[in-house]
Amino acid sequence: MASDRVKIDQMASAIMECLQDYAKTAADEMKEAVKDAGKTVKKEIQANAPVETGAYKKSWTVKTVRETSQSLELVVHSKNRYQLAHLLEHGHALRSGGRARAFPHIASAEEKGIRELEEKLERGLGG
Repeated sequence: MASDRVKIDQMASAIMECLQDYAKTAADEMKEAVKDAGKTVKKEIQANAPVETGAYKKSWTVKTVRETSQSLELVVHSKNRYQLAHLLEHGHALRSGGRARAFPHIASAEEKGIRELEEKLERGLGG
């Protein structure tokens, strides 16, 4: 919009232009917040993951599942050690009886990522 003054017959298009600009800005803010939250979750999992050889810890990555002009969907996952994630997070039965202890590291990272995402969206969108 070039000026603050609009003729009455142009008001609807001026309002639509402003709303489209806001929608684009909001979508960009949301995508950036989602990317940052995904990186945070990955870093938190790596920081708290159990380490034997380090391969499991290094295997975590953030992958874009789907992106449109209005949305972004990411997944944080273990590239080649995904079978271990559930077993380590929750523990598991042993062949000899008993249970292996749990090493909780995924749920807390997810919670932190959700909190960060909510905070960034509130700040970025003025909520």
